[in-house]
Amino acid sequence: MKPFRRQVKITCGDGWYVRNNRGRMRLNVPGHGTHSLNYDWSERGATQALPFIQQLFKRWDSGRITLASAAISSDTSSSHQKLDSYWLIDKYRPFVPNAGDTTWKSFYLPVLRNCARAFDGKPPVDGEALAMVCLAQWEQGSRMRQTSRQKLYGFLNWAVRRGYLKSIYLPPATLPETLKPKRIGYPLSDSQILQLLDNLPEGETHYRWRFAIQLCAVYGLRPEELRHLVIKDGVSGPELWTIYQKSMGGTKGAKTEPRRLHPLFLRDGDGTGIDWKLQARLQLGEQLPPLNRDGDGGQALNQYLRRRKVWMALRGEAERLGEQLTPYSFRHRYAKQMHAANVPIANISEAMGHTIDVHLKSYARFKPNATAALVAAVNA
Repeated sequence: MKPFRRQVKITCGDGWYVRNNRGRMRLNVPGHGTHSLNYDWSERGATQALPFIQQLFKRWDSGRITLASAAISSDTSSSHQKLDSYWLIDKYRPFVPNAGDTTWKSFYLPVLRNCARAFDGKPPVDGEALAMVCLAQWEQGSRMRQTSRQKLYGFLNWAVRRGYLKSIYLPPATLPETLKPKRIGYPLSDSQILQLLDNLPEGETHYRWRFAIQLCAVYGLRPEELRHLVIKDGVSGPELWTIYQKSMGGTKGAKTEPRRLHPLFLRDGDGTGIDWKLQARLQLGEQLPPLNRDGDGGQALNQYLRRRKVWMALRGEAERLGEQLTPYSFRHRYAKQMHAANVPIANISEAMGHTIDVHLKSYARFKPNATAALVAAVNA
């Protein structure tokens, strides 16, 4: 590597120096910091790096622009970019500290590895072509494609800003998509939930799942919230809270705050509210079922319910209406019954732990129908 270093010195002057940084190259410019180079510390890497460093020195112009800006300009001027994408993915990981290991493996790595493979051969011509290649495995309009696109765009913006990728790989403002209609969630009725509970088998495992279903229905819980329930001392005595935090939708990065839970009792055939004493049972230490690893609460509940004949029959009823039965159908019941009771939307949203905008996107159909009431009044 001595000839390589000597050539850098001849081209750029005595101050410029390239050193080995864990098998990669790092360029030192006295008084102006350092810049990581996407080249291996090898003879082949030196052959590829030298033209880039020469362009970088020319565009840097004795410090008139930053090294990072000069690097982006130099990359863009090159007809082909050598990129160790897998190394770049590892370097990106610390910049998404809010993503746990499960989230990183499930939602980031699949699309980022697609990005890495896109650079293994002839790289895509621009950000739009790159995005189309990386997202091809997911159905257009699907939630997973939407999530993967969000993770990919964050990575590309980061990589371009720091000079690791050409500016032509900035994600496109729009992407050709065929939007898939959002599936309508089926709200279970009180009688359907009671039918389901009455037909669960006996035994400790099933008692725990019965308890979980009761909590989801009465408090309108997301299944994942079952593992985040706590009892707090309130002004009027013990209160049941969830301390689960998830994206609120709308404001980027905003998370739901811990919230107090408010029960909405199921009613039997006579219209009498059923109080299962759920908060008291939690205080006494009644156990919930295992919910697998963090983030998989909904999947665990779904796996249990799919083994129940009553649940599968209810799913058929939902499909005939063009709707979908899921573990969130207990939560949909809560929203529908709150609207039926004429509780203000702001209060329903607060009780369910999301913004008013998010609530209306999913549950506006449950609002009392003013048109129907007016027509009924005319016909009276």
